[in-house]
Amino acid sequence: MTARISLDPPRSLLFRAVSWYSNRAYGKVVDPLRAGAHHTGVLWACSRLELSVGRWKRLDAQLKALAVMASAATIGCGWCMDFGYWVNHSQGMDPRKLSEIPAWRDSDVYSPLERDVLAYAEAMTVTPPQVEDEMVERLLGSLGERALVELTTVIAVENMRSRSNSALGLTSQGFKDRCELQPPGASGQRASATDW
Repeated sequence: MTARISLDPPRSLLFRAVSWYSNRAYGKVVDPLRAGAHHTGVLWACSRLELSVGRWKRLDAQLKALAVMASAATIGCGWCMDFGYWVNHSQGMDPRKLSEIPAWRDSDVYSPLERDVLAYAEAMTVTPPQVEDEMVERLLGSLGERALVELTTVIAVENMRSRSNSALGLTSQGFKDRCELQPPGASGQRASATDW
């Protein structure tokens, strides 16, 4: 599938600046920036939002990653799954926890709290949302109010990202392929991982 919008936007000053940052941080200009650069106001607002979201620290980083990836998997955003796998793998997250998110209910790698976070992310993401009182009460008891608000908002932000990327036809940029996964005790072998 090819993108539904040109990924060669006008080279505005803002686009050149975010391209420089993206190249430095990720090794390439990410397609959501290329797509968003067709509208400088959108690019500016989304860039500021992402910088703000990156500073939120009330929620454990791995729980946040699971919530974001579960939301992306529920929507079916291949770009978000590819990028999310790479980012979280590079930050030391267990590769099994990342690769098994699409089928987390059948996996034994998640703790009860992680399972609650994954269920909450899915329940928020489906249309209409299917969040239940008991689900929120469990998370509130485990996380507290500030972390629960952060979790909820991070899932909402990921819904915006994944739905935008999917609608614009953005797919994997090969980030996951750059992960050098090695099974324990193996040398020189790359573990196979599912394509998003």
